[in-house]
Amino acid sequence: MDFSFSEEEVALKDLATKIFDGCVKVEDLRAMEAGADWFHRKLWEELAKAGLLGVGLAADVGGGEMGFIATALLLEQVGRTVAPIPALATLVMAALPIDRFGSPAQRERWLPRVVNGELVLSAALSEAVQADPLEPSTTARRDGKGWKLDGVKIAVPAASFAERVLVPATTPDGQVVVALVDPKASGVTLEKQILTTLEPHHRMTLAGVRVDDADVLGDAKRGREILGFIVDHTLAGLCITEVGCAERGIRMMAEYTSTRVQFGRPIATFQAVAQRAGDAYIDVEAVRLSAWQAVWRLSAGLESSEELAIAKFWAAEGGHRALYAAQHLHGGIGVDTDYPLHRYYLLSKQIELTLGSAKVQLARLGSILATKGAAAPEATEPRRAQAG
Repeated sequence: MDFSFSEEEVALKDLATKIFDGCVKVEDLRAMEAGADWFHRKLWEELAKAGLLGVGLAADVGGGEMGFIATALLLEQVGRTVAPIPALATLVMAALPIDRFGSPAQRERWLPRVVNGELVLSAALSEAVQADPLEPSTTARRDGKGWKLDGVKIAVPAASFAERVLVPATTPDGQVVVALVDPKASGVTLEKQILTTLEPHHRMTLAGVRVDDADVLGDAKRGREILGFIVDHTLAGLCITEVGCAERGIRMMAEYTSTRVQFGRPIATFQAVAQRAGDAYIDVEAVRLSAWQAVWRLSAGLESSEELAIAKFWAAEGGHRALYAAQHLHGGIGVDTDYPLHRYYLLSKQIELTLGSAKVQLARLGSILATKGAAAPEATEPRRAQAG
């Protein structure tokens, strides 16, 4: 089997790498962290000019129709450069489900503007009172030819500058609607929340927010399928972002320990340092393998629940260990905010806790395996030959 990327995917990755390296500078990150605008708009514009924002979307909306793997390659670069852009929120959490489940009018209205970089979209998956994103406590009640939404979402990315936020809500009969909500609509209140990476997210309170049927993705009968699609692809996107983040972190570790001299030789030659670095490398390779396996299965339309739980476990557990080791082997400079490594540690920690930590993923994997085991046919005892 050939596990390598196609020529088109390699070319896409090379182009993305060039754009990210050309736009994302340490001084830019410092300025954005100190200012009010977290969004690296120049990078977003350059990605749009190169046609990279739409690589995973259909051709009829201006996309490259290269599938989810192409979008994942872009997210890997986001992690590698800790770029402050809403790529996961816009491209994966919102644009992909609109492309897959949206009406012709919804796809025509929103997706071409995503491709050309004109707008930002987002989705609200997390709640303080409900840990499982597949079971939203936010409610949707029928109101004529539309719905009224009530509830509270937390840690909503890019909510302050998104034109629409996908909001999943549970109906009285247990179905789910996924509504395209205007964050400036009547009844919506946004309160800023600063996350681990200093990225501004928002607590989004919905009090009787009315949404027309035309702004519902699919319908309530397909709502759970749509929400599952969003959560699965978001999990995979987080894992791939961690691949880029963790790999860059241990590369910085390798460069530092190879040049930091103590007792007349580089500290990388000390056995304890080499062992710690080797363990970190193995962790990152596990993060990479499991993440790309999950992405490939999703892109191929295969059942991916086990692979996603495994990938998110490694992104959370292996990613944390690798970045912690990188900080440890840097010594005091590893926690100095004038040195760039701290951003990678903080991004890794945020990914670790988003949509379920390592323990949550192990519990999820256990439930999946238990359900499969219960559904398997009972083993029968082999018959023994009887004496004649």
